[in-house]
Amino acid sequence: MKPLILIVEDEATQRLALNNLCGHLGFEAVEARNGQEALALLKDDANQQVSLVLTDLNMPIMDGKALITATKELRPSLPMIVVTASSDIGDAVECVRMGAYDFITKPISAERLHISIQHALRTTALSAEVSRLTRETSGAFRFEDLIGCAGGLKSSIATGRKIATSDLPVLITGESGVGKEAFARAIHGESKRAGKPFIAINCGAIPANLAESVLFGHEKGAFTGAVAKAIGKFREAQGGTLFLDEIGELPHDTQVKLLRALQSKEIEPVGAGKPVAVDVRIISATHRDLTAYIKEGRFREDLFYRLNVLPLHLPALRERKDDILPLAHYFAERLMAREGIPHRTLDADAEKLLTDHEWPGNVRELENCISRTLLLCSGTAISRDELEGFLTPTNDGSVTLAEHMISLLRVDGSRKTMQEIEDEVIAHTLTYYGDSVPKAAATLEVGQSTLYRKLSDKKTA
Repeated sequence: MKPLILIVEDEATQRLALNNLCGHLGFEAVEARNGQEALALLKDDANQQVSLVLTDLNMPIMDGKALITATKELRPSLPMIVVTASSDIGDAVECVRMGAYDFITKPISAERLHISIQHALRTTALSAEVSRLTRETSGAFRFEDLIGCAGGLKSSIATGRKIATSDLPVLITGESGVGKEAFARAIHGESKRAGKPFIAINCGAIPANLAESVLFGHEKGAFTGAVAKAIGKFREAQGGTLFLDEIGELPHDTQVKLLRALQSKEIEPVGAGKPVAVDVRIISATHRDLTAYIKEGRFREDLFYRLNVLPLHLPALRERKDDILPLAHYFAERLMAREGIPHRTLDADAEKLLTDHEWPGNVRELENCISRTLLLCSGTAISRDELEGFLTPTNDGSVTLAEHMISLLRVDGSRKTMQEIEDEVIAHTLTYYGDSVPKAAATLEVGQSTLYRKLSDKKTA
């Protein structure tokens, strides 16, 4: 998506010239004849589509200086560039002091204007990202800070905001890369624990023999290699939130100790010999089917019910197509600002390709794709052909079933029943998705409960 520039100029010929120049430089433009019209447009711009204001200084009704003051009250971070025939250095200094990003005198050089716009957009994007990261690290990250939340996540956000008012354990489910940690941070940031520590840990990345120590801490000399005391993640999160990502990968013996910690609100560091009280809210997440893990004996049922008090499921990116382009544009703007890449856009065919892609790796895959494309492609507009080479080939259920051809005949040559064929289709789909019932159900276009029932019926048959 091209940045939208609001041109504010009272002379029609100058407006047209600036509009043509912006179009030549790769930007979209909208026009206003004076500051009052411009301010009305900005007030109606609920989705903040306008990325920059390019304004004349001397205009009737409301001049450039009055517009700068009013705009900074309405949208403080919106960059403004003043373009004027005045060469008065006093005007330039005053406009910049009032909040204008730059002051350009007429006649306008296309190169000078392009550089000014690029720098203004880059500086604004970096400032927004710094503010966002500051809120994230300070525990003040909120749902409004989430990027790409059009239609598909509205229900999840509404549930998340209700969950944030409670202090009960939360279990977030969803495929890898859908943004479970970002959601956990938003729940924390809108809870009464906002501003307190938010400690995240990936349970799948903890060595099995160190899981207890990492979570609950240890005393010096408690085991070989324990050369210093460690307080553990629970006490690091004291007063705040502990986010246990990929909770399904936690070793079984550590699950027992975690259950006790949840029940008693106490932990016992390795080698301490006495419990320590903790005040921590637990948010856990997984892309695994924990109910299947329970049946296999890999996850404790009692721990599951302790963690799953407030369940929250995040849909895959392919299930919320409206979020794909806003996320893609955000990742592009952020990378261009960070790396100093000249502004590039995606043409209409490239955007359609992004929207049509299945994104098996979800948001994480989309971010990687956009990064590779921007860094390795040239030109101001990225085409479908350029983008296509950076997409991960999608292997959906139909491809997998084609690889495992389902025969309609038994070994003896007789025809299989419909039930036998269905059983084979289900078995192949589950194998492909690592026995994940939610993924298999989505591919087969049946409800999870329906698939569970079919599997249960098969076992009891």
